[in-house]
Amino acid sequence: MVRTQARVVIVGGGVVGCSLLYHLAKMGWRDTLLLEKNELTAGSTWHAAGLCTQFNASLNVTRLLMYGVDLYKRLEAETGQAVDFREVGSIRLATVPDRLDQYLEARGRARIAGLPFEIIGPDEIGRLCPILSLDGVLGAAYTPTDGYVDPSGVTQALARGARDLGAEIQRRAPVRALRPTSSGEWEVVTDQGTVTAEIVVDAGGIWGREIGELAGVELPIVPMEHQYLVTDGIQALAAPHRELPVIRDVEASFYVREEAGGLIVGPYEAHPKPWSAHGIPADFGQQLLAPDLPQIERIVSLAQSRIPVLADAGLKRVVCGPTSYTPDGNALVGWVPGLRNFFVLAGFSYGIVQAGGAGRSGAEWIVDGQPSDDLWELDVRRFGPHAAALPHLIARASEVYEREYAIPYPFEELPAGRPLKTDPLYDRLAARGAVFGARNGWERPLWFTPPGAATGDEPTFRRPAWLPYVAAECRAVRERAGLLDMTSFAKYEVSGPGAEAFLDRLCANALPREGRIALTQMLTPRGGIECDLTVTRLAPDRFYLITAAGTEAHDLEWIERHLPPDGSVVVDDVTRRWGVLAIAGPRSREILESVCDDDLSAGAFPFMAAREIRVGSVPVRALRATYTGELGWELHHPIEYSRALDDLLIEAGSPLGLADIGYRALESLRLEKGYRLWGVDIMPQCTPLEAGLERFVRFEKGDFIGRDALLRQRDAGIARWLACLTIDLQPADDLFPHGGEPIYAREALVSYLLAADRGHSVGQTIGLAYLPLSLGEPGMRLEVEILGERRSASVVEAPLYDPKGERMRG
Repeated sequence: MVRTQARVVIVGGGVVGCSLLYHLAKMGWRDTLLLEKNELTAGSTWHAAGLCTQFNASLNVTRLLMYGVDLYKRLEAETGQAVDFREVGSIRLATVPDRLDQYLEARGRARIAGLPFEIIGPDEIGRLCPILSLDGVLGAAYTPTDGYVDPSGVTQALARGARDLGAEIQRRAPVRALRPTSSGEWEVVTDQGTVTAEIVVDAGGIWGREIGELAGVELPIVPMEHQYLVTDGIQALAAPHRELPVIRDVEASFYVREEAGGLIVGPYEAHPKPWSAHGIPADFGQQLLAPDLPQIERIVSLAQSRIPVLADAGLKRVVCGPTSYTPDGNALVGWVPGLRNFFVLAGFSYGIVQAGGAGRSGAEWIVDGQPSDDLWELDVRRFGPHAAALPHLIARASEVYEREYAIPYPFEELPAGRPLKTDPLYDRLAARGAVFGARNGWERPLWFTPPGAATGDEPTFRRPAWLPYVAAECRAVRERAGLLDMTSFAKYEVSGPGAEAFLDRLCANALPREGRIALTQMLTPRGGIECDLTVTRLAPDRFYLITAAGTEAHDLEWIERHLPPDGSVVVDDVTRRWGVLAIAGPRSREILESVCDDDLSAGAFPFMAAREIRVGSVPVRALRATYTGELGWELHHPIEYSRALDDLLIEAGSPLGLADIGYRALESLRLEKGYRLWGVDIMPQCTPLEAGLERFVRFEKGDFIGRDALLRQRDAGIARWLACLTIDLQPADDLFPHGGEPIYAREALVSYLLAADRGHSVGQTIGLAYLPLSLGEPGMRLEVEILGERRSASVVEAPLYDPKGERMRG
């Protein structure tokens, strides 16, 4: 029988669940219980190939992977349980030039993280991997500290380490129900009894979606079949030799490692097969699936060409098992929106190598309120409910699977599952040349292609073909006026007798008076920036909150998590009810005045004011706010009026030079003004004081979440701040930084760019980076490494454009 009470119950005994149990115990939380329906490692862990790579397109995920590898190297000595970590290194071949650009970018990221990483030529590849045919090979990425581990061994070591510290594991205890109680706890019903828990963690792996459903939520996780081959012994590997690195032929889409004198060959094929998407068989545990060799036959043939000894190798066995996938290939971590005290740590398609870092980060999140690293790319709140619909989920997950080794170009927008969420202007914007990207399922215009021109969306690590189109859009905003469909904005109404006190507690800035707008951050108890949004007061007890499309679920969860229990505050997500057209530029007032009888003068309608007006026959909630730094308005309107409002503005604005613009132009314009973007240059790991946002913090208003931490930081003084740099790139230079590039001061690596873009109005390439105070003073000369090439950079006063803000206030 299971115990009846635990502070934390973890559902799932794979490597991820055991890692969380271990790390919670390390942090002093030992009133914990892990429930496993079968045996530890059942599901995906036990049959995994155990690869431990630290190569990733994300700096934050790279750090998570590095921690896991470091943990596995010392875990055996700590626990006495063998894990058999083999530090053989890994190589990724390059047979096309763009692949070398990817590796150059990855080398910069590795330097930032402190990860050993080299780009090597064919001679060195041949020395490390003598069984390879090097036909067509240009070079390779080599990570010497990569390797592989015994998946069962590392899971058992984590479990033993947790038990030794007082945590408990119960096997053969399938969870049948998860019932929230009126006191905010959970009743976890198993075949061996019911446990009452303060916190429940879904670490169910391939069962992650089903565990979520027990709690009343759909999580975007689907199992996919993955096969690998294990060969008989190979004569070329029989003599004593240095073990081969893990080999990845990324263009052919397979990995290879040694195994007991033979090789493991793992393909990632096109048209992969989802498995049991509608429900996993009740008796499934430590079984394998039926092999399907025709499914991977083409890639196996490519592997035999690259590794000729495979052609004569006998086949010992085929391992085919399910593994978890999400719509973007990253795991789901964090507090699940809409549920109290329900945490998820699931959806890992590479759970073995990610488990160590994920377990630590999950434990930090649960114990301390936030992880030490920025995990937005893994945050479960990055997805809205649309992502869990099976047709969309399967399409996206399949795309991720078959693109496992595809080049991850910056700015690339992938097509699977699109379009999904479109507003009434989608078709007409497409007809006007819009090239779309998706955020939170919404189709949004990125830029507009001139009539008869190429779309400009060819992927590249270098200067993109769409840059001239975006430059023209930026000029239109600065010189005339631009029109941007921002309907995808997340929008909430917060109302009720307790609304003012509630928001005052959440917001670092003072709340605006009626008819006014305030930009504010919502902070963590540590003073980190959890949300960045505007608050408009519509009435004494009614507020309109606006935030980014991509943070809709994230910000809503944070707000709802803090709601008072007395029902005095109501939060309503009105995102889909309101369309938004933003018009900005020196002629925007003139255009609006021609179709609106309301007084739009600066005296009657000042900056950061909100008014109910009528544009033609369209009722509009007009907000005089801008993310461009120009005179402008956000025109919020019932979404059924979108086409009529668009008609009015286009007809009135065309004679005055009104132009359609997209989000790529908005990014350039905001960097010229030094505006911040949550998830890119501000996040929970930085504070408003470090980000240069202290003017939006009202310490004198009294208590708000994070105030005490900010006061301590203000008294002690900050050690870094968000600086603006200009990077010296010549007109003929095809380098194009986009964030993630290392920054050097006198050969010392000191930071990296968070955001970067061309500032078309100021004629400079702009970047933002957190720098030590000693290096962040205007005039400081630094260097930025872009695809392996150093370029001079200068710290400058920000903003570069209209530093006094006269244009937007005019």
